[in-house]
Amino acid sequence: MKKNECIRMRAERLGADLEGVCRAEGQAVFVPGLLPGEETEVRIVRAEKRYAFGRMEEMPAERSPERREPDCDAWPRCGGCTGRHMRYEATLDAKRQQVQDCFARIGGLEVTVQPVIGMEDPFHYRNKTSLPLGERDGRPVLGFYAPRSHAVIPVKNCPNAMEPADRIADAFLAWAERYRVTPYQEKTGQGVLRHLVIRVNREGQSMVTVVANAAKIPHAEELVQCLQPLGTVSLWLNENRARNNVILSDRFRLLWGRETLTDRLFDLMFDLSPASFFQVNPVQTEKLYQTALDFAELKPTDLLCDVYCGAGTITLTMARHCRKAVGIEIVSSAIENAKHNAEKNGILNTEFHAGKAEELLPRMVAEGLRPDVIVVDPPRKGLEPEVIQAIAEAAPDRLVYVSCNPATLTRDCGLLAGRGYLPQKVQPVDMFCWTSGVETVCLLSK
Repeated sequence: MKKNECIRMRAERLGADLEGVCRAEGQAVFVPGLLPGEETEVRIVRAEKRYAFGRMEEMPAERSPERREPDCDAWPRCGGCTGRHMRYEATLDAKRQQVQDCFARIGGLEVTVQPVIGMEDPFHYRNKTSLPLGERDGRPVLGFYAPRSHAVIPVKNCPNAMEPADRIADAFLAWAERYRVTPYQEKTGQGVLRHLVIRVNREGQSMVTVVANAAKIPHAEELVQCLQPLGTVSLWLNENRARNNVILSDRFRLLWGRETLTDRLFDLMFDLSPASFFQVNPVQTEKLYQTALDFAELKPTDLLCDVYCGAGTITLTMARHCRKAVGIEIVSSAIENAKHNAEKNGILNTEFHAGKAEELLPRMVAEGLRPDVIVVDPPRKGLEPEVIQAIAEAAPDRLVYVSCNPATLTRDCGLLAGRGYLPQKVQPVDMFCWTSGVETVCLLSK
């Protein structure tokens, strides 16, 4: 196959990003937007030795019963939702299959993956939206990056964002245009505004963080006046001058309002700083954490260790069911949030430690930490080898692994199996509706 060559192809299955997977000349060809059973002309846009990427030249004449009309004008140019052209139930089936395949292919384990716990109303669920700034026709725009690029696709009325995120974005753009505050240009390193990060709680209040290529932004008071009527209670500046694709630096400055935004999970209240990790879908987070709690089977005498605890959401959810809960987290401000949240909710049987999990957990285990239950909720890269070794040495009765990446989850489960811990239950939860992302809870025990 060669670039720009056109071949008629039929999709056999879905790939990890909900793209159609075809076969041509003995190679896999990944075609976004094509569903299993559909056939169409495909133009090769990138050809590698063992696989290729293609683009549909026309819609299939015979469409899959799983296809639906996308409900977003930015699809498919926006890289946010790769499954917006599918029935919601079909996305859930695909995610379950993805987790099942990863256990077999990557982990080398035979497990039964339960059907994905879906969302009753899978719209306007995201409580945090990070929008890069760009420029079009001399005017600032907000949106999302196109797939495999840093071209900003303008998005208005995102069907995933919680209200009032769209109105906040509109007000911010109007402010930037009125006062000529320029978007950042990656190629030149010039310009001020890089990203707008909007975090919304269940009451419609918001924390807004402006990511800027500068130590201050002009007309900040006027920006506050634009945002305050929309429920904004906190405005932060994040200074990021690095020439890379990392959204936030560690340099935050409060421009106006409260230092934290308060949100709720179950009957617990959490105060969150701009850098705190907090699951983006509060409705599904409660289902996720309830699943993790059920899997943990905590007893009043148990000691729990929550690794990668963030602002203490899982720790505090579980602490009321055990003797003591210990949290570990690398972000020091999140640990301060966790301590405050424990006090705020009257939960006194907790302690929190700031530091790298791969350094702290081995040290604490060497000093005698022996939890009955360990919970891990790592970033996408999964567990460091030192964490896996420390878990094996701590020898908990049960390990509950919460993961946002089936590939690293199943890799780690394979490594843990070599240390005597086998998966007992696997339950995916749809936290990121209409995307290929899936959150999974896995119980492992000896």
